[in-house]
Amino acid sequence: MVFAGEAIIFDEQANNLEPKKELVVKREANKSYLIPAAEIVGFDFLLNQYNRRFSGSSDYDSNLSTIRDNLTSSWRDDKDPFKVNQLGHPYQGSIYHGFARSAGFNYWESLGYTLAGSAFWEIAGEKVPPSRNDMISTGFGGSFLGEALFRMSNLVLERGGGAPSIWRETGAAIVSPSAGFNRFAMGDRFDAVFASNDPAYYSSLQIGVSNTISGEPNTANEIKRNDAQLDFILGYGLPGKPGYTYTRPFDYFVFQSTASSANVLENLITRGLLFGTDYQAGDDYRGIWGLYGSYDYISPQTFRISSTALSLGTTGQLWLSESIALQSTIMGGLGYAAVGTNNGKTEEDYHYGLAPQGLLTLRAIFGKKASLDFTGREYFVSDVDNEHRGGHDNIVRADVAFTYLVQGKHGVSIKYQWNQRDATFPDLGDRKQTTGTFGIYYTFLGHDGFGVTDWR
Repeated sequence: MVFAGEAIIFDEQANNLEPKKELVVKREANKSYLIPAAEIVGFDFLLNQYNRRFSGSSDYDSNLSTIRDNLTSSWRDDKDPFKVNQLGHPYQGSIYHGFARSAGFNYWESLGYTLAGSAFWEIAGEKVPPSRNDMISTGFGGSFLGEALFRMSNLVLERGGGAPSIWRETGAAIVSPSAGFNRFAMGDRFDAVFASNDPAYYSSLQIGVSNTISGEPNTANEIKRNDAQLDFILGYGLPGKPGYTYTRPFDYFVFQSTASSANVLENLITRGLLFGTDYQAGDDYRGIWGLYGSYDYISPQTFRISSTALSLGTTGQLWLSESIALQSTIMGGLGYAAVGTNNGKTEEDYHYGLAPQGLLTLRAIFGKKASLDFTGREYFVSDVDNEHRGGHDNIVRADVAFTYLVQGKHGVSIKYQWNQRDATFPDLGDRKQTTGTFGIYYTFLGHDGFGVTDWR
């Protein structure tokens, strides 16, 4: 909705901001249950037709007979190529989520649409029996990814002030195509801009080169020792800002994606607070805690892992001195993961399992000039849900980076990254894969610099 050249911003909780009540009423009147359902069905139909013609597989030759069979068959794990199941399906789910989110529904309602869209695809989009792993990665992983993309898309629109320009509309549509489609196709019915409530956020864009300097790759594929990388990270809703609340899912989230010349997409990671609240300890610490949802896709040159998980955790900021702040996140939970090596005979050479996992991030910020970052992740992919041969994988990934601002928001970063996979299987024995890489990057920070929140 646009009046007098101004973008109307909607709020899902009208009682938070009194002046927005009238806008929320109008938004509720515009909400449609049918439109996103029809869009999801139409999207699945077009995707099915595309796959029939260009995938080279007969799995998409579904008909009424296969639909009847799938309605009564048991759900199982499928073995589509790793990138299809662990990257393509979550992105497909994010499209469903964006259709519903931009049509006026809140996160939980949109999750329902995402799950329904995933079930519809499993039953009618493919002729093979429906798979439970796709329901998890498309439904839940897709909603975690889709909400982050929807929030970032609206942040692009909102930060322009007034009516969004054609360039911001285009940028927002690239971030969340289904939300952009609704804004374009439905006119002023769905063109309200989501109210972010002005979160504190940190954003960084890095471009540089990385060199593999150590390790035991243990892969039949040739390791590319040097590769160019493009990395983007956004932390949204950083704790400590006065007046900002965590009443909606993903009022706090982190999104990161790294493209690489060695393997195209090295990682795609998002985590967000689903249920939680803020808290404080003394005058120098502010934090949030609760239940987080996460979707991780990590694929260095040696192995690959993807996990959709729920975790308990906390995120906070501590002032160590007048100018030095320490930000941190600690999480531990359970995921459903897929893991395999990059020396497999086929793209289907990987397995699934329940995965206890943990995360620790630390960022020491030294005024407005420098930061020192550490991120550590661990996944233990067990054989609890592995129906193939038993065994387990233990994966550890750690990053250490130092960033120094040279001029304004322009800086330079150096980073060391370590990846290790320990795999144990009865028919294959033990296998270890490790790599250590060192990189140097040009870094551009967003408008909030290093993302320090100052409530003092």
